[in-house]
Amino acid sequence: MALQNIGAGNSDDAFYRYKMPKMITKIEGRGNGIKTNIVNMVDIAKALARPASYTTKYFGCELGAQSKFDEKAGTSHVNGAHDTAKLAGLLENFIKKYVQCYGCGNPETEIMITKSQMIQLKCAACGFVSDVDMRDKLTTFIIKNPPESKKGSKDKKAMRRAEKERLKEGEAADEELKKLKKEGKKKGSSSSKDGTTKSKKKSTGSDEDRASPTHGQVHEEPRVEEEEDDDDDDVQWQTDTSLEAARQRIQEQLSAVTADMVMLSTEEPEKRAKAANKVNGGSENGNSMPYKSLVEEVKSNLQKGVSAKELQHHLASLSASSQEKMSALFEALLSGIEKGFAKEVVKKRSYLAAAVAGEEGSQMLLLCAIEDFCCKGSSNALKEVALVLKALYDADVLEEEHIVQWYQKGLKGDSKDSKIWKNAQPFIEWLQNAESESEEE
Repeated sequence: MALQNIGAGNSDDAFYRYKMPKMITKIEGRGNGIKTNIVNMVDIAKALARPASYTTKYFGCELGAQSKFDEKAGTSHVNGAHDTAKLAGLLENFIKKYVQCYGCGNPETEIMITKSQMIQLKCAACGFVSDVDMRDKLTTFIIKNPPESKKGSKDKKAMRRAEKERLKEGEAADEELKKLKKEGKKKGSSSSKDGTTKSKKKSTGSDEDRASPTHGQVHEEPRVEEEEDDDDDDVQWQTDTSLEAARQRIQEQLSAVTADMVMLSTEEPEKRAKAANKVNGGSENGNSMPYKSLVEEVKSNLQKGVSAKELQHHLASLSASSQEKMSALFEALLSGIEKGFAKEVVKKRSYLAAAVAGEEGSQMLLLCAIEDFCCKGSSNALKEVALVLKALYDADVLEEEHIVQWYQKGLKGDSKDSKIWKNAQPFIEWLQNAESESEEE
C-alpha cells in the first residue's frame, strides 16, 4: 500500500513519521445512480485517528451531494462522479481543520466537545488547544455523533498507576534493607568495641606499636618488629606533607630526569586549580564581562548579520562562563518578541545549533537558558515553552535524552513549583509515549 505524509506541508519531508495511505476511488453505477466509492476510507480514517463517517460526511457537505458511510460493510460512498485529485484536496482541507494542531501542526490531536457545545483539538505533543470554526457544516454532525473515548488511554493510565505502586513498594523494601544493614553495623561495631577494650586490658604494649605506618614509613627499609619493639616506644613518626618536602623526597629517591617528570605532574593540578579560580572568581575580580553587556554584545553582532559560526567563535573569546554565554545568546535572539516564540526559534535555529555543537553538556546549558528566559521573561514565553521545545526537537538541536533529564532534574530541584514544568509536561509525555509506540511498531 502506497503511503504519503499527513498534511500537504510535510509532503517533501522524507523522515516525517506520520503517514497515511494514498486515496483510492472507484466510480460505480450509471445515470442518476452513479456514485464514487472511496475504497480505502477506513484505512485513511485510522491513520488520521478520526471516524470514517466524519471524512465521508465532509465530502458530502463540501460537494453538496449525499454521502453515506456503512459501518457494517465499511464502505464510503458519495453521490456523483468525482475525481480522486478533487477528493484528495478536500481531504487536505479536512486535515487542516479537524486533525492538525493549530499551534505546532502535529496531527496527533484529539477532538474534545466542551459543555458549551464547542469543538476543540487538544494536541498531545505541545498541549495546545485549538478552537475549531463552528460555522463549518460538519461541526453539527460531530456534535451529534461525538467520537468514542479511547479505551487505550484508560489502559495506559492503569498501567502507569500500577508502575507507580510497584516503584513505591520497591523503594519501601530498599529502605527496610538499609535499616537492617544499619542495625547490623551498629551491633557489629558495639561487639567490636567490647572486644577491643578487652584486648587493650590484656595487652601491655602501647598503642603506638600497633599504629599503621605513615606515608614516610612505607619508603623506609623493612624492620623486624620482634627485634625493635622496645626501641620504637620512644620514637614518634611524623611525615612532612608540604610540597617542598615532597619535592625533596622525590629528588632524593629518583634520578634527575624522572624527578623532573614527577614534578611536572605535581605542578599541573596547581596550574589547573589557579586557572579554575580565575574563571570562577573572575566576576569578583572584575575580569569577566557583566551579563548585560554580554547580551548587548551578542545583539550588536546579530544586527551586523554575523553568521552562526562567526558568532560562536566570538563568544568563545569572551571572558564569561559557558552558562552565561548560552543564556545571553538565547536572550539576544528572542528578547523583544511578544508572541510566536516557537516560529522565531525555528528562524534562528542555526545559531542555537552552532552553540550546542561545540562541547559536551551544551544541550543542558541551552535548556537551562530557556528555563531562565521563560521564568524571568514575559508570561507569553512561559506559555509557549512546549512549542519551543518541540521546535528545537524537530530541528535536531535538542535530543530527547537531555530534554527528559532536564525536566526530571527540574521537578526535583528548588524550582519544582515553577509553572514551566507544568507547561512542558504535555510535550514530555508525548516524547515518552511516541518512543514507546515506535518500539511497539
